[in-house]
Amino acid sequence: MAARNAASRRGSKVPRARASGVHFARTPNPQPLLRAVDNGPTVCVDPTPYISGGRDPGWGPHLDGFLSRNREALAAIGAEPHVVAGRNGIRLELKPGHSAGAVPLRSPVSGQVAGGLVVSPRFGWPGVGRVLAATGWGSGPQFLTQPLVPGSGREVPPWVLAGPVLQRLTNLLSDLKPGYQERIEVRTHPRGQIQWPAYVANQMATGRWHHLPCKFSELGTDSRLRETIRWTLERIRLDLAATGGSDPMALILATLAMHLLDQVADVPSRRPYRGELERNFGAGSLTSEVLREGLRAIGWIVDERGLGGGRSSEGLAWTLPLETLWERYVEKFARAEASLLGGRVRVGRLRETTVPLPWDHRSHRAIGHLIPDIIVEKRDGIEIIDAKYKAHFADLDVAGWKAFTEDAKESLRADVHQVLAYAAVCGDVTNVTATLVYPVSAELYNELNFRSQHIVSASIPVGTRVKQLRLRALPFSGLN
Repeated sequence: MAARNAASRRGSKVPRARASGVHFARTPNPQPLLRAVDNGPTVCVDPTPYISGGRDPGWGPHLDGFLSRNREALAAIGAEPHVVAGRNGIRLELKPGHSAGAVPLRSPVSGQVAGGLVVSPRFGWPGVGRVLAATGWGSGPQFLTQPLVPGSGREVPPWVLAGPVLQRLTNLLSDLKPGYQERIEVRTHPRGQIQWPAYVANQMATGRWHHLPCKFSELGTDSRLRETIRWTLERIRLDLAATGGSDPMALILATLAMHLLDQVADVPSRRPYRGELERNFGAGSLTSEVLREGLRAIGWIVDERGLGGGRSSEGLAWTLPLETLWERYVEKFARAEASLLGGRVRVGRLRETTVPLPWDHRSHRAIGHLIPDIIVEKRDGIEIIDAKYKAHFADLDVAGWKAFTEDAKESLRADVHQVLAYAAVCGDVTNVTATLVYPVSAELYNELNFRSQHIVSASIPVGTRVKQLRLRALPFSGLN
């Protein structure tokens, strides 16, 4: 008491919590999550959470460090940083590109994750789900080797990331090959080598003389791995049921999980211990890519890393290149149409459409070849198809050509020139059609289709022949 009074007399301040003996835990500041839409408006990055501890309030000396720390993550998701100078100082904006996904953002001061960026698809998650279902989950999200993204776990439906995990488990089950496995089992009839020391210590000591511990080899798949796969499938199915609700994609994936569970119904479910996957399955001869990817997916479930859907606030870092997904969907659509008309389809992603350009001087060669996305060879001619994940068709219909920005007009001209260049190398074919395919919403597609305006054409005379140029709209949600 005398000491406290003395301190009070000297004017020193005694913290109330310490004086009362009560400890007040400091509440951590929530880490901000920036939300954007692919190809949408820029989002402004507030420097405060990323430079806490620094002496300067704005980006100032921290800007280069922030961009350097996060360059890989921003590139993975296709976001482009823009530095804008204004009256209030430097402003950092992020322009989303053609990819959806989520990445963490690190502080340039501490190097730790201090926030995140999630980019949603502009045509909505249901549309992406239906397109993924049509093209297969092989063209789905790609997981990044980045830390967890704070707050992103509640921003995406559970199937967005559960789908690729199920795809990896499907591949893993298909890749499991039977082999001779060593087993130790207590049997009533001897098999292989009887483990006498264990028999004396356990069975004889307890009067179970007819129970024989035996060690033998048996042809079969790795039962421990299959037990782990079963546990993982059960966990994913429960998560989809708990967080997916009536979402059609969640129901489809839950059904897929049930079908996969049938393949491991003969083994019990077993959750692997932490670190067991890498120690027991990832070493030695088990080094196939399918196995590594499958074990990594199991590890995410074991570690309860966020797969989205709201169960966890944090989520895995991932990216989904929507431009590539759109090309795969248009390819799928072209193959379906060609099968009805007896056409033959060649695609650029398989290097089936490469056209070399024989430049007369190698030092001035700009590009070495042309690669159209899709070529459909029909009985009456050839159709060159180029898939463009741009909003040109929707903008043109809604706003008209006069409302186009100069950048949008230039982009559309470039698309037309590109597909016509592809059509020019078709040789002496009588009927050549060059088609640009753009995504639109399901509502706009239905309206255009009702007005018979989902395809617009122009005839272009080339020498003695006429080539057809078409702009075509397809819904980014699949056709019913």
